[in-house]
Amino acid sequence: MLGWALIFFLLSLISAYMGFYGLMGLAAVVAKFLLVVFLILLIVSAFSGALRGRPPGEAAP
Repeated sequence: MLGWALIFFLLSLISAYMGFYGLMGLAAVVAKFLLVVFLILLIVSAFSGALRGRPPGEAAP
């Protein structure tokens, strides 16, 4: 899940770049929303893995 959160976080940063510099007006709104959502998912995923005692990147048995 952490991998997916990182991928979508990067996608939101790319769309934010396009939206914040005036290339697309709607992209800025979508990018802000995605940035917040996937940043929260990234943090939750990292903490849940840390609480379970697994290092990052290790698959569940």
